[in-house]
Amino acid sequence: MSILNISEMEISVFYLVGIPGLEHANIWISIPICLMYTVAILGNRTILFFIKTEPSLHEPMYYFLSMLALSDLGLSLSSLPTMLRIFLFNAPGISPDACIAQEFFIHGFSAMESSVLLIMSFDRFIAICNPLRYTSILTSARVIQIGLAFSLKNVLLILPFPFTLKHLKYCKKNLLSQSYCLHQDVMKLACTDNKVNIIYGLFVALTGILDLTFIFMSYMLILKAVLSIASRKERLKVLNTCVSHICAVLIFYVPIISLAVIYRFAKHSFPITRILIADAFLLVPPLMNPIVYCVKSQQIRNLVLEKLCQKQS
Repeated sequence: MSILNISEMEISVFYLVGIPGLEHANIWISIPICLMYTVAILGNRTILFFIKTEPSLHEPMYYFLSMLALSDLGLSLSSLPTMLRIFLFNAPGISPDACIAQEFFIHGFSAMESSVLLIMSFDRFIAICNPLRYTSILTSARVIQIGLAFSLKNVLLILPFPFTLKHLKYCKKNLLSQSYCLHQDVMKLACTDNKVNIIYGLFVALTGILDLTFIFMSYMLILKAVLSIASRKERLKVLNTCVSHICAVLIFYVPIISLAVIYRFAKHSFPITRILIADAFLLVPPLMNPIVYCVKSQQIRNLVLEKLCQKQS
């Protein structure tokens, strides 16, 4: 009877994992991770600062870029606490409530980033395929409306996650498989029926696939419009305006697709591979997006260089 009670006792702590086999080197691993977070947070704050203070950047494209920077900041700040606890303080434990809260913010900002990348693809489509009506279609008021509409959509989409997880009971397993909490990872620990979580999780995943599909369709139409331009030089010039966004799409979606492929076709692969790709999903986009846009956007690059030259003088 006592054994039965113990097995059914609700778990009060979940345990996250760092990098298996390298627990002794956590303090050294924390150094590059802290540097990546620092660069990501400073880079995205810099982009937001310049877009807010520089009138020449008050254009739809840069408003959408500021939404991307906000999403990246949210992703960084959502995963930062558990990453630091594991690698810097060697404290992998997290309460179920804190874990559920973290997964809500991580999934919410991930969904927002996917939506922003979709919006930015439409922005590039309108700018290339209908340049004369660009400013009349994407007015400041309409940009704000689009941003608020997609933000509300993503909050409503992710809101059921914490409630459905909260209704589950966790009484046997308490070891998660990542350095942070995800819906699909937490629900696997439940000792009660989680079919609702599985079905709704698939629905949310399908919305992400839908975003990627629309992005792909936008670029097919952009490519069709570009190929109709006679001059090769003009074609390259037009395509160059899409390079930053294409890089952002690849940086965000490649880790997600890689994880999906590994879970589907290589379930018995090394756990370290899955963990590194999962960590890259949250670490790399917030780190690389500001760098890509600073390098490829001449206006932002010139503003950054101008500020640096002022400080040096």
